[in-house]
Amino acid sequence: MLDANIKGQLAAYLGKLQHPIELIASLDGGESGPGREMLGLLQDIAALSDKVSLRLDGQATRRPSFAVCRAGESARISFAGIPMGHEFTSLVLALLQVGGHPPKADASVLEGIRAIAGKFHFETFVSLSCHNCPDVVQALNLLAVSNPGISHQMVDGGLYQDEVVARQILGVPTVLLNGEHFGQGRMTLEEIVGRIDSGAQEREAAKISARQPFDVLIVGGGPAGAAAAIYAARKGVRTGVVSERFGGQVLDTLAIENFISVKATDGPKLAAGLEEHVREYDVDIMNLQQAVALQPDAAGGLNEIRLASGATLRSKTVILATGARWREMNVPGEKPYRGHGVAYCPHCDGPLFKGKRVAVIGGGNSGVEAAIDLAGVVGHVTLLEFEASLRADAILQKKLFSLANVTVITEALSTEVTGDGKKVNGLLYTDRASGEGHRLELEGIFVQIGLLPNSEWLKGTIELSARGEIEIDARGATSLPGVFAAGDVTTVPYKQIVIAMGEGTRAALSAFDHLIRSSVS
Repeated sequence: MLDANIKGQLAAYLGKLQHPIELIASLDGGESGPGREMLGLLQDIAALSDKVSLRLDGQATRRPSFAVCRAGESARISFAGIPMGHEFTSLVLALLQVGGHPPKADASVLEGIRAIAGKFHFETFVSLSCHNCPDVVQALNLLAVSNPGISHQMVDGGLYQDEVVARQILGVPTVLLNGEHFGQGRMTLEEIVGRIDSGAQEREAAKISARQPFDVLIVGGGPAGAAAAIYAARKGVRTGVVSERFGGQVLDTLAIENFISVKATDGPKLAAGLEEHVREYDVDIMNLQQAVALQPDAAGGLNEIRLASGATLRSKTVILATGARWREMNVPGEKPYRGHGVAYCPHCDGPLFKGKRVAVIGGGNSGVEAAIDLAGVVGHVTLLEFEASLRADAILQKKLFSLANVTVITEALSTEVTGDGKKVNGLLYTDRASGEGHRLELEGIFVQIGLLPNSEWLKGTIELSARGEIEIDARGATSLPGVFAAGDVTTVPYKQIVIAMGEGTRAALSAFDHLIRSSVS
């Protein structure tokens, strides 16, 4: 099952086990392909360490599946499926953490997890090609390792397709808690803890409000915010970053092939690198915090940022780098069927539509790339573009039109998403040339129509363009003294990672220049 190179690496990891562990398999007689593959994987792992033993007497309902537990203890982590691809790291971490190797998590977070009272059984439905799923699986596994009242099972939606259909799961990762829907999409360890520990948010808000004023406070943790934090901290000034999720929209980007000097990477890997780099400096990172108001020149001449948690931060200068988000169609039926056929990440959710009919909305590079990717998985793709012609690069269009299971419709105005109350069953659109209405019978809709700046919370406080972007000058300065902005949330054209980093750098240098020239003490 595992090649020699992977076996060698895994054996080195298993050498870190501090306690014997057991793999408990619940197979299906070994007759199915997945059952044979799972048995082969478990036998390979058990052969690599004398601290790992394999049992074949598991009694789990989902078969094939296997549990990982410390010898002599009940299992709290299990995998209903073969955790390869993106999930192989989840398996390796589960083996190590169950075996006593300390997890890489903040001590205060671990202390909070251990203090959570109650019984929580999580199930996470994943796609092995999903780049967001491993973060959720690993976070929930860590909860299960740290607290005996918590258990977790990863479920491969591709293997348990009948259950996916029965439960109306049309987006991954989808998390159930004690059999009920808990959440969908990327979730961090801190987010999950905050939702099951009612006092966590209040305690964190109190800690944040108690912080001393910053010299430079960056709002946003994407490429622009990370670059600003590094350049500000290197100047020796007191620097903080407050962010809804560190990494921003980069976390939802799979392939990155235009980042200069790096031939190819992916969003989660780049985001992890950004955070690692920022943490090398004396930067106060406050993650999972949403800014809801800016009060310029507040008490003592300081700018104040109010957070959704109720906390307040103060700073001499502020850099706004809140980025942008996927634009929605804003048609009837879109929001009710989000996660039930309406999706925004073809890489994550595409495998759940294997053999089905889907539509892609948008004829730019993102839309055409999504249609190409989906064509290799789904039964048929219909791409709808509002304009009279596609806007994607010529090389992408050439590939698209070479695919037999793709239909392209231009001058199409999407008007409504339809469904049966549980999931999507169609899309209504109007032919802009003829005015005629049409209906597409389909099971999924992937929206790829551009970005919206995350600036609503600033309306009435700072000058915004007609598109809602923050107006900035050549130095990154906004209409408010001491307040700067950078990245996709601003009027700077070309929303690219490398440009956002440069803009964040410029904003930090401008903020520092403002500090040394200002009379603010």
